[in-house]
Amino acid sequence: MTTHLVLVPGFWLGAWAWESVLPHLQRSDVRVTALTLPGLESLDADRSAVTFDSHVRAVIDAVNASGDRTVLVVHSGAGPVGYAVTDRIPERIARIVYVDSGPMPDGAALRPDLADDVTEIPLPTWAQLESEGSSLDGLDADMLAAFRAGAIPEPAGPAREPVALRDERRFSVPATAICSSFSLEMIAQMTDAGHPIGVEFAKLPTTFVDLPTGHWPMWPRPKDLAACILDAADA
Repeated sequence: MTTHLVLVPGFWLGAWAWESVLPHLQRSDVRVTALTLPGLESLDADRSAVTFDSHVRAVIDAVNASGDRTVLVVHSGAGPVGYAVTDRIPERIARIVYVDSGPMPDGAALRPDLADDVTEIPLPTWAQLESEGSSLDGLDADMLAAFRAGAIPEPAGPAREPVALRDERRFSVPATAICSSFSLEMIAQMTDAGHPIGVEFAKLPTTFVDLPTGHWPMWPRPKDLAACILDAADA
């Protein structure tokens, strides 16, 4: 049986973010699709009308383009999008893999504070990212330069709009959480503290895997990340 891996990057990133990981995913029984979500195609892309549902629909289209068993891999801010996909088409997702990411409950949003007239979120400074909890551990000067050069402003709509979930069959979709900057211990603390992501993880059949590094493991540890993804796909 062929497994279709659908890779969805986080904020400011396109399919290019997975380039170092792709060679390590090559296997005769695995097919890989790396996505660039709407609004992140180029600096000139129109981001004003991109919605959360636009991103969910793009992932669903990628899944439905193949009849193969699908494992959905979502990084960082793509976590809520991936979770919504398991809500829309739970029967099509064999497993969801959260890469330093997680599910968000119905009605929650990543950036509800954004004003309605904000259309995009530029990549912040490195100091701002770290102050907001996004670890840069493992990223050298060349990786940071490539990140900055390739980054596209994130459409504000998907970050601002609340997640809408309807189908409780999503709770039966197996999940793997690859914990990089957010360790397994931290996730447990979040759950105990009632953090929305931790609470939602507790509702899912989740396997937790520690992969210590920063928030973007695809660059400093591409081979190890690929091994974790393949292990999850084989589970």
